[in-house]
Amino acid sequence: MTEGEDGDPFGDEFADALALANGTPPGRRPTGSGDRAPGCATPGPYPVARAGSPRPGDDPAAGGTDRDRPAGPGDARSGTPWRTARDIAEHAVHEPPGPGTAALADALGRTLAAPLTALTDLPSFDTSAMDGWAVSGPGPWRLDHAADDTGTDPDTGILAGHATTAALPDGHALPIATGARIPAGATAVLRSEHGEVLELPDGRARLYAPRPVPPGQDIRPRGQECRCGDHLLPAGTLVTPAILGLAAAAGYDELSVHPRPRVEVLVLGDELLRSGLPEGGRIRDALGPMLVPWLHALGAEAVPVRHLGDDADALHDALAGSTADVVLTTGGTASGPVDHVHPTLRRLGAELLVDGVAVRPGHPMLLARLAPRRHLVGLPGNPLAAVSGLLTLAEPLLRTLAARHPAAPYRVPLAAAVYGHPHDTRLVPVAYRDDDRHGLVAAPLHFHGPAMLRGIAAADAMAVVPPGGAEPGTEVELLELPWPAGWSAGWPTPDTSYDPAAPSGGAA
Repeated sequence: MTEGEDGDPFGDEFADALALANGTPPGRRPTGSGDRAPGCATPGPYPVARAGSPRPGDDPAAGGTDRDRPAGPGDARSGTPWRTARDIAEHAVHEPPGPGTAALADALGRTLAAPLTALTDLPSFDTSAMDGWAVSGPGPWRLDHAADDTGTDPDTGILAGHATTAALPDGHALPIATGARIPAGATAVLRSEHGEVLELPDGRARLYAPRPVPPGQDIRPRGQECRCGDHLLPAGTLVTPAILGLAAAAGYDELSVHPRPRVEVLVLGDELLRSGLPEGGRIRDALGPMLVPWLHALGAEAVPVRHLGDDADALHDALAGSTADVVLTTGGTASGPVDHVHPTLRRLGAELLVDGVAVRPGHPMLLARLAPRRHLVGLPGNPLAAVSGLLTLAEPLLRTLAARHPAAPYRVPLAAAVYGHPHDTRLVPVAYRDDDRHGLVAAPLHFHGPAMLRGIAAADAMAVVPPGGAEPGTEVELLELPWPAGWSAGWPTPDTSYDPAAPSGGAA
């Protein structure tokens, strides 16, 4: 079930349009009797729910009303502060599961559970760094007796993966390929473009060089990169493709790594279609296709998405029977008549760790403990609000479970002003741009309403905008997306205009 923006009846897009119509700056709550906008019979854009008041979706038979629910962190209707919510999620589990081993082919994206030490010298033998000739002593060098002295074909010379059977005599040379083992007796490698072979009248050949060849030229000596037993990488390092290559070169077939956390995604809502065009009041499910690859990028193992519709019993059975480390639900976290997440958690006796976060979009997100090492992250149903919940609660929790280190705080100046919520943090999609004055800046993207994905699809990061907003040039914290910045550089340049009155998103 997709909620209105973060549990508000209309969403911030409508709120800003309404504010402009009433002469109030966008992002500022209109004031009036009973927390209602002047001249409006409907609640204002940021209604205040009174503590202890029953929610429309509360089911007394399933565990009582809201006033019966034990108060948790941030249980006031403003929600848990954004940074506090992330900290709670990060420390919801005290330590990751115990380490195991994985073949190199299955270690990508996991975290090293033990230091990586070299099992061999690198290189493990003296190696030619260039195509050319292995030479012994000063030139010129004889080539005609190479086959007799070394047992190697004088035409092809020494190839990678092969070795000579005898030492190279002083004053002799032999063709050699890049990566081939240097024969005993060789003092240097003469590059092919630097040598000249001349045939003598007696049928023999001589190799000449225009200048002296210093000993060791273009030879990679054994152990140049590391020696056996050298410390290469510490425990806690994220395994990248380059690390897989290093591990293989250092002699590893498998690595000691932490397991990937297992995540199950439950998409809720009768209105969601899994294919085709929207019709009959139903819309396409945008979260199912997006969340699984996003979870993979965060280091998790996600089982195929399950679509449950708005069925309280099906949700209960799915949560009760799940063995995943983390269950992600989409929608159903507010208090509407078919929002079943809260009642189901009460039926299961779950512990609510975070129940609403003071962030826009994504306010009605939640985090619950189902069992000592099993958790549920409830994401709002609107797509960008769900992304906000993913970055706020799921990412820190999964990071701890996967034993990943948090990214260093990263701040970049804003290229344009961002209107802020009066009390809540805002997460706004931004793209990197070059600015003559500030250098690298973060440009707020258009189409950033809670139900929109067009902005985040062109984004490099999400800017963390404090309550009250931020002016151009203000440095804000960035939550970088788990894929390379600028990977969409070949796409058309997104519209970065920021018009809060525009119907396409405004200051969501």
